[in-house]
Amino acid sequence: MRQAGAALLAAMLTVTLVATLATAALWQQWRAVEVEQAERARVQSAWILIGALDWSRLILRADFNTGGPDTLTEPWAFPLEEARLSSFLAAEKNVSSAMLEGLPDALLSGRIVDAQSKLNVMNLMGANNKPDPAAVASFKKLFALLGLPGGEVDLLANGVQRAMVGITTITTTTPTTPTTATTGTTTGTATTPAAPATTTTTTTVTTTTSASDGTPAPNAPLMPVRTSQLVWFGLSPQTVAALQPYVTVLPVSTPLNINTASAEAIYASVPEKELAEAKQDVARRTLKPFTKIPPDGDVVRDQANAFNPQRHDFKTRFFEVEGKLRLDNTFVEEHSLLQRDGKVVVVLWRERGAGATLAGATR
Repeated sequence: MRQAGAALLAAMLTVTLVATLATAALWQQWRAVEVEQAERARVQSAWILIGALDWSRLILRADFNTGGPDTLTEPWAFPLEEARLSSFLAAEKNVSSAMLEGLPDALLSGRIVDAQSKLNVMNLMGANNKPDPAAVASFKKLFALLGLPGGEVDLLANGVQRAMVGITTITTTTPTTPTTATTGTTTGTATTPAAPATTTTTTTVTTTTSASDGTPAPNAPLMPVRTSQLVWFGLSPQTVAALQPYVTVLPVSTPLNINTASAEAIYASVPEKELAEAKQDVARRTLKPFTKIPPDGDVVRDQANAFNPQRHDFKTRFFEVEGKLRLDNTFVEEHSLLQRDGKVVVVLWRERGAGATLAGATR
């Protein structure tokens, strides 16, 4: 009887051990499948967003070919609301509706933003790496309008000045043959169109020496490339969040495009202009875009209240591209900065992130 009980106990232990091992193997297999599916979805989403970025570059290149000022009535300025990718595939002649059945809903959205419709932080530095009084005054005017601490403008200007120490730009021109270039980014690579026969290469060399005596400057901050990184200069997160719609960080100093800038940005960029007058300018350009700086007969002749050809323009070189792909409750976002010089549109940087929304949450 004792032997039978021992045999039964051994059998039960054996069954428990086998069941445990089988469960662990099944879980490992399920986990591997889930990881593979997630990786495949990530790669597919990345390629779709790269395609959307290339499409944006084509739009900007076509816009250059049409000429004229850059305005908010051009095709690039209209955002793409969430649209199902299946609707694009269904328009193809070789894709039948039966092939699309059972596929998950993939929703693509995006927009192109004129980066020169905002005040550029790089404008704070004038000649000899000294703060530009006019640009500083513009930022102080914007801070006062938004109810932000005026002292943080000095933090911003000093931060840019310290970050500019030791940054040297070397421009070289080298003959090349037409090739397809690959641009490395923080998240991947992007393929640019064939380069012209002569390519101008700009190299930025960063050192850690002070501008006066060449001594090391280890405390010099990094130069931000996005507005959210202005906290590196000591600005509070609340201030940076309030500045997002009106301030940008571009590689070089740029004029403000008065055809696309907000009334707040126009108000801040002109010393004596009132906000009501800036809103009138915005309404006026809706009927007739500005094509001259200063526009003849469109603004008062007071120089303190007029546009400055050195600080205002009606064309743009830098554009921001935002893309988002949503699959069920997960999404992938990409934010890029493009530079357009003639027909050549290059990607300066790309930032990609992913996340998930709660099931059943409304957008």
